[in-house]
Amino acid sequence: MLGKHKQPQASPAAEKRKRVRRRWTIRGVLSCFIVVTLVRSAFMHRFENVFVCVLALILFGIPVLLEKQLAIDIPPLMEGIIYCFIYAAEILGEINSFYTIIPGWDTMLHTINGFLVAAVGFSLVDLFNRSERFTFRLSPMFLAVVAFCFSMTVGVLWEFFEFGMDQWFGTDMQKDFLVTSVNSVLLNPSGLNTVVHEPIETLIVNGQDWMQFPGGYIDIGLIDTMKDLQVNFIGAVAFSVIGFFYVKTRGKGKLAASLIPVVLDEQKNQPEEKNNQPEEKNSPEAEQKENGDRPTEQNNEKGETNQ
Repeated sequence: MLGKHKQPQASPAAEKRKRVRRRWTIRGVLSCFIVVTLVRSAFMHRFENVFVCVLALILFGIPVLLEKQLAIDIPPLMEGIIYCFIYAAEILGEINSFYTIIPGWDTMLHTINGFLVAAVGFSLVDLFNRSERFTFRLSPMFLAVVAFCFSMTVGVLWEFFEFGMDQWFGTDMQKDFLVTSVNSVLLNPSGLNTVVHEPIETLIVNGQDWMQFPGGYIDIGLIDTMKDLQVNFIGAVAFSVIGFFYVKTRGKGKLAASLIPVVLDEQKNQPEEKNNQPEEKNSPEAEQKENGDRPTEQNNEKGETNQ
């Protein structure tokens, strides 16, 4: 009987070309859509949308720049999610008004954002943790906590940015929610710290009945901010748990491995360091030094005769 022939495995160079081709396909297709949107916005004289398109194209170049500057390899799944997230947030959300047309679009993106930012924070610390240049080793729980705190910090800073844009430039990044009742101690005529629950039945603003349209009192972004932070919390906790078990089992988690970058310098330098160690020991300079330090039998004999 003939033995089974093993299928030849692809070389690392071929595998790398395949991965590069896959990520450039996703990036190229989305970039074409952005350019089409940019040209259309320019013809319609919507220059704010042109700025958003240019910003999206600049953001598309950040993953490649980080790979070159930090000498890391971002997994294709992670990079693809980043590209799709930028396109969904900037082009579909802002320009095509998906934030207002599709309910839950903003909630979905903030949840994904919390997940991705936690992955970035976890990766930054994990890269140092796996590096041989540092002597300390961090526990899986500490890495998970750092990833969670990093994600929540970025989420809070983003809400600060939205609030500043709405206050200083008159935008509406903090989307409003309708309020049909008020719960406040200010409505208590006795002045005691007792909450009064007051439903809103009539609301006249500038001669218009807001109970007919839009349907209630507008909260001016507070509910939207807290909702965004809550879903950011969910995404951050989700990846922190995944990252914890990834470090606990060191690389057995396929999902986390597809989202955590890999250091390229260490992989290249490790074989070189191993090869250099025996060469240093067997080098001519080392042999001369050892021979010079060791007293030979001939030198001992000469020393005895001279004495």
